Amino acid sequence: MADFPSKVTTETSSPNSQSTQQGGNSLRGLAANVSGSMDMSFIRSIPSVLMMAQIGLGLLHWALIASSPYMWAPANGWVLFVAVTFWVLTTILFFLILFGAQRRLTAVPWPLTVMVYHGVATLLYLTAFLANAASVQPFYHSYFFGHMAAAAFFGAVVTVAYGASAFFSYLDWKGDGGNAATSTVPT
Repeated sequence: MADFPSKVTTETSSPNSQSTQQGGNSLRGLAANVSGSMDMSFIRSIPSVLMMAQIGLGLLHWALIASSPYMWAPANGWVLFVAVTFWVLTTILFFLILFGAQRRLTAVPWPLTVMVYHGVATLLYLTAFLANAASVQPFYHSYFFGHMAAAAFFGAVVTVAYGASAFFSYLDWKGDGGNAATSTVPT
């Protein structure tokens, strides 16, 4: 009885299967790390829903413009530029906020940056929407009239979505923000 080891391992796998198992565990660990670093409260917020609407409807907007001969109306080049640019930038911003870049990049004033971004996007999308709506008429007797009219409609919807995001970004920027100095002052 005295020869019984104090530590007993019950592992019966070979070294090759153990390395395969560790690879599986590292993939599970990676998935847990990614989902752990995602800001799930952001997904359920109104600004997140607005950004997802901007991404989806913005994609539809620029796809409608790009699928028609937009060179018939030169203003549609501006519309396509604004739509594609803000679609790409909004997608990047969405994933930056989703994965918590504001916690890692503390030198950036995120509430102000997001508010200015949405304000500029609203103004430029408004000009693009107006240019798109004004240039629907040359397409009246063509197959692409429906494309351009739908693009003008979705341009208006995306403009409203950016305006709402600018409003909520303003409220976030103007809000308390959790400043310890303002929350500890006795009233």
